[in-house]
Amino acid sequence: MEPVLRRLKRLRERIRVDTFLVLILLTVGIAALLPARGVVAIGVGHVTTVAIGLLFFLYGARLSTREAIEGLKHWRLHGTVLLATFVLFPLLGLAVQLVPSVVLPTELKLGVLFLCCLPSTVQSSIAFTSVARGNVPAAICAASLSNLLGIVITPLLTGLLLSGLSAGQGGISGGAIVDVALQLLAPFVLGQLLRPWIGGWVTRNRKYLQVVDRGSILLVVYAAFSEGMVEGIWGRLSPAALGALLGTCVLLLAVVLTLTWFVPRRFPRADRITILFCGSKKSLASGLPMAGVLFAGPQVGLLVLPLMLFHQIQLMACAAIAGRLARCSAEPATEPVTA
Repeated sequence: MEPVLRRLKRLRERIRVDTFLVLILLTVGIAALLPARGVVAIGVGHVTTVAIGLLFFLYGARLSTREAIEGLKHWRLHGTVLLATFVLFPLLGLAVQLVPSVVLPTELKLGVLFLCCLPSTVQSSIAFTSVARGNVPAAICAASLSNLLGIVITPLLTGLLLSGLSAGQGGISGGAIVDVALQLLAPFVLGQLLRPWIGGWVTRNRKYLQVVDRGSILLVVYAAFSEGMVEGIWGRLSPAALGALLGTCVLLLAVVLTLTWFVPRRFPRADRITILFCGSKKSLASGLPMAGVLFAGPQVGLLVLPLMLFHQIQLMACAAIAGRLARCSAEPATEPVTA
């Protein structure tokens, strides 16, 4: 009986369901049943705009610029992570555009490309690196640097790649760059400037401020999926299209995981683990608010669907890989360092 229980426990640990993703799915369900219309939709839009600004202000107040800059001393590792994040992924995203639209609808293909332009995650990249006994200080620097640069690189890269593909459907709106500057970059820079005075308070109250983080993202999801429901775009999706999207996300992650592990063979094992987890992840926390600012129209819900699906797949896959690497490693675990 005990061996069976141990196996069930191991299986449960490998198949981890992200609680936040469950909240997002519940929000999608609420938007499907009670979509915002008329005056309510306008009010939700204004509240969402303020919430996104506050979210990126807190990002700026929390992110240690000094940590990211000091980490540049390990430039080969960080350069490899950035190449995987902002070069390899976008190239693969462009390759996905070759899939016929009868197999994968255009909005979903563009959503995959947007996903590929996003920065890496922070918390989960560091956590998995720690579990796998990798170079945690380097992971902190790499993930922080990716997010720091992603504030600027992601909107520019998204606009550049989508401009020739969107044909007006789900693409970047004319004032999107100004919106990015006002809603994302300006609050982020303000948070960085005020970090010496409020950074400690923000760090101490991080648990409570997560309500703002997650609430802002849930608002973006509700607004996006409400608009899609009102416009009736969800009727376009078939089970076959969802299956094709699932297969695309799995293949995309498998290719990146393979390349980020086997290509940097000359790096020490601990650094390879850092590159593996920091270079293969995409940030849901940054991606959903950015999508709400960058894209116009009811297609936003379809454009963020690949990101939501990829997020859960990467958590499940990386949890299993981190556990396997930890069991195979004879090196002592590197303790996490607080950023």
